[in-house]
Amino acid sequence: MATSGMVKLACVVLMCMVVTAPQAQAAISCGTVVASLTPCLSYLRNGGQVPVPCCNGVRSLYGAAKTTADRQTACSCLKTASGSVTGVNLGNAANLPKNCGVNIPYKISPSTDCSKVK
Repeated sequence: MATSGMVKLACVVLMCMVVTAPQAQAAISCGTVVASLTPCLSYLRNGGQVPVPCCNGVRSLYGAAKTTADRQTACSCLKTASGSVTGVNLGNAANLPKNCGVNIPYKISPSTDCSKVK
């Protein structure tokens, strides 16, 4: 009987730990995303050759987005920024990672569902 009580207590303690565990938090902030991609504005608006500092920022951001939470945060920040920056050519935005030699698992677009980014 004592063993059954200990098992129940252990299960309750485990459930409390799971329920109160902190949610996954992204290490990347929108400030980091914006700072990394600011050198890309001229390309995003006008096309042409992607500036080296832009690709450096894209690669840095890609390397920093190690977790799903990081990638979802970066995606959300990109969507927000694309809506607040005027004159961005969505085709240029969608091609930016490829043009910098980075393969991301989603399209940079206002229609991207960032909650599905893994």
